[in-house]
Order: sequence, then structure tokens, then C-alpha cells
Amino acid sequence: MMIAERHRRILSEARQHGMVSLRDLVELLETSEPTVRRDLRTLASQGLLRRTHGGATLMTGPAHEPSYSEKTAQAADEKAAIGRAALTLVQPGDAIILGPGTTTHALARLLSGIPDLTVVTNSLLVVQALQGVTGVEVVMTAGTLRRSILALVGPATEQTLKGLRATRVFLSGNGICVERGLTTPNMLVAAADRALAAAAREVVVLADYTKIGVDTMCQT
Repeated sequence: MMIAERHRRILSEARQHGMVSLRDLVELLETSEPTVRRDLRTLASQGLLRRTHGGATLMTGPAHEPSYSEKTAQAADEKAAIGRAALTLVQPGDAIILGPGTTTHALARLLSGIPDLTVVTNSLLVVQALQGVTGVEVVMTAGTLRRSILALVGPATEQTLKGLRATRVFLSGNGICVERGLTTPNMLVAAADRALAAAAREVVVLADYTKIGVDTMCQT
């Protein structure tokens, strides 16, 4: 079993039961105890689990909003791969919207090769990634800075987006599940994300395996 698949199953068990035991994971994953210990250490270092004697517990609750530094460490290789896949959906001459998040930031860093592109965003990270790129027009919304995600939110953000129509919007979030779709722990962030989605003809969600099956407080 690949490392990413083991991590996905460990997180799935933790979300279902609130905790996982080392012994149960060895049986579930059909692997060795040292391998499971190494997986738990990795997930704990990413802020996804808290190590306990004989296992681990889930780190986050529905209202917990991980910091930018915590999210940067999570699934970095997967986010880069998602960014490359999303890049195939961007064409010369497009007007696109990028929401906040480390995965949308991964896409932004790849846009320098797309000519005649307009990018609308409320993310400081996206602006930083594109500030020196010629041929890409960057439009930043107004709003109030939410430091945990380095993005602008609030009524001014939502007002900026009214009347805009982009080809597609690329959104991220803290969780995505069948029942409620994309979710985030904060009401202001969810409202801003809904405004971003309403300003595009197509919505594309960029989510790595740590977000699948996670249901946080506010529905986007």
C-alpha cells in the first residue's frame, strides 16, 4: 500500500472514531508496527493527529482553523500535483478566480506560462506568486485581512465580486464530503468563498486526500 493511501485510511479511521490505536492500524493496513509509527509521526508533524500512548487522536474539530504554517506542511507533493492537473484547465485569454489556500497557491505559481491571463483573487499568497509575472493581469478584491489564511474576507470582498463573470473559479477549503460539499471553519471565509463561486461559470475544487470526508462548521 502506498504511503498516501495509508495516510488517507489512518485519517479516515481517526475521523470516524475520534482516535486510532497502533494495534488496530497494524491489522487494518496489513503492515508493520514501525511503519505505522512512522506514519503517525508524519501526520502529527503535519498537525493532523495528536500522538498518544499506543495510538493517536484527531487534532481538529469542526471549528478549528489550521494556521497557514500548519497547512503548508500537509501533503505538499500532492498539492503540487493537483496544481499541475488544474493548470490544464487554464487557457490563454481566460479570466479565472483563485480563492485562498495552499493548493490554489500551488496553481498560481504555475501560471506564468499562460499568456493574456486575468486572475481575480482575495489571496495575498496568489498576489505574491504573480506579482512579477508579465502577461498576467492581477485583480485583488477589497476586504479585511484574515491572517490565518492570508486572505481578504468580509462584505467589501463580497461587494468587489458582484457583477464579475470569470471562466472558472478554483477553490480550496478545510473539508469536502458528499453530504455538505466544501466546508470551512469560519463564517466570513465561507461567505467569501460563496461570492467567489458565484462570480464564475464553473467551480473547480482543489482538495488533497487530507480533506476528503472532512466536514467542518460552515458550508461553502
